[in-house]
Amino acid sequence: MKADERRLAIMAILMESQTETVEALSEHFRVSRMTIHRDLDELEAAGQLRKIRGGASVQSSPMFQADFRFRQKMAAAEKERIAALAAKRIEPGMTLIIDDSSTAAHLASHLQTRLPLTVITNNLSVISALAGLPGVDLITLGGQYSRKFNGFFGLLTEDALNGLRADMSFISASAIYEGAAFHQDPEVVQTKRLMVKGAEKRVLLADHTKFGRPGLHFLTELETFHAVITGTELDQYHRQVLSEKGIALHCAQA
Repeated sequence: MKADERRLAIMAILMESQTETVEALSEHFRVSRMTIHRDLDELEAAGQLRKIRGGASVQSSPMFQADFRFRQKMAAAEKERIAALAAKRIEPGMTLIIDDSSTAAHLASHLQTRLPLTVITNNLSVISALAGLPGVDLITLGGQYSRKFNGFFGLLTEDALNGLRADMSFISASAIYEGAAFHQDPEVVQTKRLMVKGAEKRVLLADHTKFGRPGLHFLTELETFHAVITGTELDQYHRQVLSEKGIALHCAQA
């Protein structure tokens, strides 16, 4: 097996197991541990995983945001509830901004009953779902495609956002800590900030796992958002933090 094929196979294993040891991977592929270490180094440099003691993981950390494919599987039912509740805020004729997040990607399936709409997005999943759909004026944000985030970023994306204005934006963050939103990737942060800036009303979509987690790069204070939507009842501490800041919290419980 060639190195590129083996690395793809390593990622496929990690998408299922979340974490794997060097020893187990070495035995699985019948190669040396040194070879696996080199594979993991290459995949880490590409932002596909993070090395941990004795192995590798695709789970998020304060310094690392997990691959879109992995995030799609995490808390999927909760994210669907969040999207369904968020969609109730949408009125026909609106212009929306939808970000790259796996949570926001669930919104696409809830838009058909609220047409016509103009949708601005850099999320490839949303683009694929809405392309050619009657009643949707789809504005795709060009730029450099990121497989890890399954979206488009960079100067072209940012230039396009600077020239656009929307009624409402739907944004997610990888971490919410002490009343602020964070993300691990600076380029993603810059794109999300422009999406926040470009909308009259802003809605933060965040499953319960995002709360209480620190992140590397500050995105914005939660007061920036007109509403925060989650899918599981938060503990008293996090509810109190939001309440003290006057932030409207909505929970899409099962």
